[in-house]
Amino acid sequence: MSENRPILKMTGIHKRFPGVHALNGVDFRMFAGEVHALMGENGAGKSTLIKVLTGVYPIDGGEVEWEGRPFHPRSPLEAQQAGISTVYQEIHLCPNLSVAENIFIGREPRKFGRISWRAMNRAAEALLAERLNVKLDVTRPLGSFSIAVQQLVAIARALNISARLLILDEPTSSLDRDEVNRLFAIMRHLKRQGLAILFVTHFLDQVYEVSDRITILRNGRFIGEYPTRELPRVELVQKMIGKDLDLLGSLPKRTPPSAGGERPFLQAAGLGRKGGVEPFDLAIGSGEIVGLAGLLGSGRTETARLLFGADRADQGKCFVEGREAKLDSPRKAIDRGIAFCSENRKAEGIIEDLTVRENIILALQAHRGWFRALSRRRQEEIADEYIRALDIRPADPEQLIRNLSGGNQQKVILARWLLMNPRLLILDEPTRGIDVGAKAEIQRLVLSLSEKGMAVLFISSELEEVIRVSSRVAVLRDRRHVRHLAGVEIRQSAIMQAIAGG
Repeated sequence: MSENRPILKMTGIHKRFPGVHALNGVDFRMFAGEVHALMGENGAGKSTLIKVLTGVYPIDGGEVEWEGRPFHPRSPLEAQQAGISTVYQEIHLCPNLSVAENIFIGREPRKFGRISWRAMNRAAEALLAERLNVKLDVTRPLGSFSIAVQQLVAIARALNISARLLILDEPTSSLDRDEVNRLFAIMRHLKRQGLAILFVTHFLDQVYEVSDRITILRNGRFIGEYPTRELPRVELVQKMIGKDLDLLGSLPKRTPPSAGGERPFLQAAGLGRKGGVEPFDLAIGSGEIVGLAGLLGSGRTETARLLFGADRADQGKCFVEGREAKLDSPRKAIDRGIAFCSENRKAEGIIEDLTVRENIILALQAHRGWFRALSRRRQEEIADEYIRALDIRPADPEQLIRNLSGGNQQKVILARWLLMNPRLLILDEPTRGIDVGAKAEIQRLVLSLSEKGMAVLFISSELEEVIRVSSRVAVLRDRRHVRHLAGVEIRQSAIMQAIAGG
């Protein structure tokens, strides 16, 4: 790794959007021949920084130097032509074309005005072998290969544009361990060739396995740049979250509800999904709130979706009240008394063009079937009952839900599922993006439901919130369930130690 002069230097970068200061005085630099990890929680500014660097957004303030000269790309094409290439999590290639065609698309070698297929195939084979140390049949359709191989082809295409800086945005999110090892071997090979690699990931173990340097952003601000070997994992987590272990240990803790019953309502045994979450064991009793804690991308949502049947498990078993249950669809989960409030209330929760009343009765009507329609009078009775019970404002069932605040939209989604009288309620980030008052109301509601015997799986990125309501906590890291805490063990310091791998 070169310590002479950085190939890239970004100083005091500002980027504003209406109502948001996405980047606030951010510094960032990279050297040739290094793997540099860019770390931060959701909303930290990582994606915005990359889009500024690659010409998607113009900067509002600050300076960028590329290879010692001022650099302000006006488009991704200009950034590519300067030697900056990005490989995104989603592979933006053509699966119906061959490997060679994908590598050279738009730049095919020609002879007498026609594409020279033989020359293109030979050049693709040479590029893969020399730069990536990979041998492939480049005449096969790209779609016939695994996601891991498609990612290598995307990297080869980026390198074919004479890249000096390669940005890998969540490249391991869909890969298994062997595929990750193969990718890391290629990254080390490219590093030895002098390529600068910007590595964006949420997997802490992978950061420490492959990166040389770490830059941390939080809430759009630059927190610091550190050699990886000199930054302990716990400190990395502290700086990402903005909490200090000593301070967290002194926070008061409310007594959570106790677990009910000897036999759990729901039990997962070795449940897992390749590319989703590694096999885990988890039990949730009636009247119990079990919290899931971990950084963004740790596998919390993947766990919830497996238990609700939104994603199909390919390993392990589920038991409901002691009997094996095949929860391979949301319909089957709902029939078993399981409800799920997604973290993405805009895309997977509310129907913006429907009223509050229509959103509340949606799940019940779907469960009954459209040939057993609820009467308008019954719909209004139900809506009025839950608007009063959850204090949904404005208290107008005919108001379009898109006109409500985020907190009140969340209450409408809760009403929809409570109407189903679930035995288990899965809440994925139920308080994200809502004000403090609405958060407190939802927390009180969750505690009240558990006292009435409902089992709750509670997912939140706010550790204080998880601790406040949970009787047990499962901690996840890098899509693995790494620790289970109960009773007095549930402390923020213990959760953060587990997240950090210490």
